[in-house]
Amino acid sequence: MNRYRLGLAASTAFLFLSPALASAAPDVVVSIKPVHSLVASIMKGVGEPSLIVEGSASPHTYTLKPSNARALENADLVFWVGPGLEAFLEKPLEALPKKAKVVELEDAPGMTKLPFREGGAFEGHEHDEHADHAETGGDHDGHAHEEAGHAEHAEAEHTHDHGHDHKAEEAAVSAESHGHEEHDHDEHAHGGTDMHLWLDPTNAKVMAAEIAKTLSEADPANKGIYEANLAALDTEISALDSEIAAQLKPVLEKPFIVFHDAYQYFEKHYGVRVAGSVTVSPETMPGAERLSTIRAKIEELGAACVFAEPQFEPKLIGIVTEGTQAKSGVLDPEGGALEAGPALYGQLMRNLATSMSTCLSQ
Repeated sequence: MNRYRLGLAASTAFLFLSPALASAAPDVVVSIKPVHSLVASIMKGVGEPSLIVEGSASPHTYTLKPSNARALENADLVFWVGPGLEAFLEKPLEALPKKAKVVELEDAPGMTKLPFREGGAFEGHEHDEHADHAETGGDHDGHAHEEAGHAEHAEAEHTHDHGHDHKAEEAAVSAESHGHEEHDHDEHAHGGTDMHLWLDPTNAKVMAAEIAKTLSEADPANKGIYEANLAALDTEISALDSEIAAQLKPVLEKPFIVFHDAYQYFEKHYGVRVAGSVTVSPETMPGAERLSTIRAKIEELGAACVFAEPQFEPKLIGIVTEGTQAKSGVLDPEGGALEAGPALYGQLMRNLATSMSTCLSQ
């Protein structure tokens, strides 16, 4: 009996002396993969956050599942970028129980935020401020690029399975028009801010700092672990930043077209030359007028590459590149093709740089 009591006392003392064991990790839910990667990095050794938008799904078109709703109801902390990106979360988060703390990362102190550009061809867009971010590890020489803009608002038309002749495809697209006007990110922008904030590594550091601060306040027993993980992540992002800047330096002057205008933060941070987008908003497929405008833009600039995205219709890239010298590639700004976890953010950024440098150097 005495030995039993001594063993019990020792076990109890051990629990009190081990904060990580005595204090259960908060139940954390995260909206999208890039943010989930940052949260998972900060929570290493403590717990694992849950992810809402899994696999190759896009937050632009996502519908909340019952399992997601249950995870949110049980959450202590919820991290998301903001309603301009994860619009599907806005009402569910408003209805959450009081116990859940919701952190909108676009409002983190020190965040660099950029307004959405008007039009898929970036009307009046100039590249003259590429090196305005602090704490960058690479060579971010600023240089100006002036690009002719187009001021049209194309009709929003949905493309289906057509033939390979681009004129026939455009005619079919136009014939299937529902008569809606293409929106200039009225819903997607939610106040006019480009929400792909994580594509600037300086913003990723700001997000990580806010995540670590929030976790430390909610779980002070593990504050030391969160702070140590933050310091390690900060160092990793600095090294990643230098690596990407060096990789992209040889192709900075080569213009290219993207599927939708999701890369402004990456572009301005590293100085790459995005000349336009196929569609203004990924929720709305472009019509014949938009496709013709982009094809003319490719020919006018001698654009080296046009990049698709895995979450959206790749056939459109074939339409706008047909008859031009432009190559095609794939960019994945949300990591849809990657496995969720701490390593995803670095993989996502490296993949963007590798896809750009490979296609543009051909």
